[in-house]
Amino acid sequence: MKNITLTINNTPVTVAEGATILEAAKAAGFNIPTLCYLKDVCQDSSCRVCVVEVKGARSLVTACSAVATDGMEVTTNTQKIRASRKTTVELILSNHDKKCLSCVRSGNCELQNLSKEFNCDETAYEGAMLKFEVEDNNPYIVRDNNKCVLCRRCIGACHEIQSVGVIGASSRGFNTYVGCAFDKPLGETPCVACGQCITVCPTGALSEKDDTQKVLEYIADPDLTVIVGTAPSVRVTLGEEFGGQIGADSEGKMVAALKMLGFSKVFDIDMTADLTIMEEGAELLERLKDTTAKLPMITSCSPGWVRFIEFNYPALLGHLSSCKSPQQMFGAVMKTYYAEKTKTDPSKIRVVSIMPCTAKKYERMRANQAASGFADIDAVLTTRELARLIKSAGIDFKAIKSAPFDSPVGEGSTAGLIFGASGGVMEAALRTLSETVSGKPLANVDFKAVRGTKGIKEAAVKLGETEVKVCVVSGLANARIIMDEIKAGKSNYHMIEVMACPGGCVNGGGQPIQSANVRNQTDLRIERAKTIYNKDKRANLRKSHENPVIKALYKDYFGKPGSHKAHDILHTTYIKRKKFT
Repeated sequence: MKNITLTINNTPVTVAEGATILEAAKAAGFNIPTLCYLKDVCQDSSCRVCVVEVKGARSLVTACSAVATDGMEVTTNTQKIRASRKTTVELILSNHDKKCLSCVRSGNCELQNLSKEFNCDETAYEGAMLKFEVEDNNPYIVRDNNKCVLCRRCIGACHEIQSVGVIGASSRGFNTYVGCAFDKPLGETPCVACGQCITVCPTGALSEKDDTQKVLEYIADPDLTVIVGTAPSVRVTLGEEFGGQIGADSEGKMVAALKMLGFSKVFDIDMTADLTIMEEGAELLERLKDTTAKLPMITSCSPGWVRFIEFNYPALLGHLSSCKSPQQMFGAVMKTYYAEKTKTDPSKIRVVSIMPCTAKKYERMRANQAASGFADIDAVLTTRELARLIKSAGIDFKAIKSAPFDSPVGEGSTAGLIFGASGGVMEAALRTLSETVSGKPLANVDFKAVRGTKGIKEAAVKLGETEVKVCVVSGLANARIIMDEIKAGKSNYHMIEVMACPGGCVNGGGQPIQSANVRNQTDLRIERAKTIYNKDKRANLRKSHENPVIKALYKDYFGKPGSHKAHDILHTTYIKRKKFT
């Protein structure tokens, strides 16, 4: 590719032809402030915070969309530029609900940060303001358009990354707002609850439905046994909420903090990720034997993905594994096996899960999720909610000493741990299936072909005499591509892993929100997944079927994978959903 050379603030810089001024400035060591821009999601110059001066140009130029040219002379920080940026931010503030002290994003708000940077006067342009009702009538996402800055990042994420497309800009001019078709609330649209819109929002216009108070009430009730389980990826993201390095492992401190909060037991959902592998593996082997069975079999761990197929490809629901997700299996096991083992009345057990995902809040309310007669899961907290809970309790996360998960059901293999990254479910399944079919230990348990952040990955693996073709998909726009192939009869895969969020759970809609500046420079998916795979590489227990807790569960309770009892407790059903209600 041809390179070009230009100057940024009199500093020469060489970049690839086609690079924007924003990219060139970064290469030269200069940060240009942005608000609407987000790499690969939104770069339509709607906010004009990133304006710069270009020699010869008649007016200020938006750096995020203007293409750099050879010999161009750019200035990024003159008085004229700063005055323009300040005015722009003050105009945005003039139609913004400035109740910052009670906003969930206070201290982590890009508009707030820009206002401080430019010494803005929030009352500089007082006048008419749009007023919206806060939409909080679904169990997963709260939308407050009074805080929306019309950056359109959420629209980009919903349309381009997820291909769901339930939100868009409505009306015109001053009256423009982000909404759904026919002004329906999100809960009455084909929204899949993935939360990717929340993670790209620069302000508090979008947030998860907060369930921390409900959990505190459970803990405070002396008649309840309150069990908490943590998802695989949370341990490599929670520390970011306390100023830690992106992807740093905070497992021990996370467990210690949960115990300090007062939970009766702190368990690892890696264990039921292992259980999921046992059940899904058995299901796949049965389908491979049955010439009438639906292939490819598709994983069902991601509730956003399950909701997506129910809305968009109901004719293909037979391809979904009937297994509950690890979250729902965890709750089911706690209120059946664990309740019996500890002689605890399941009606007195409350199970809380800590998840990277807003769709898990929806999933717990699905039908057929009450194996004991009581809801498998009683409350779901995102990583962000857990961080707020820890902070509100006055726990010094950085200073506390690490603690281990509780026994007897606190142990998971790192096959369960790698569920946190795209390809992890498939790799864990291949480790167990390969040894189950061959009866021999694998010489190498690493199936690296299914790892990484690429949206669609495929591999071929020998299971005995059968070559099994597998596919790993993350991001629903990519899932749509694969589903269209299946619908057209063009797919030759035997098993497909789908995760709704790009990169998998490490990039879930409930994970810590990093600013656009950080997201534009760092691939969060890679940094977070790196820690997961490093933990897996160092571990002794790396296969689901070798987990002693799983062995005990089948010996004492379920009998074998796919048994009648296992189906009653660990499996579920799906339904066709109407796109609009």
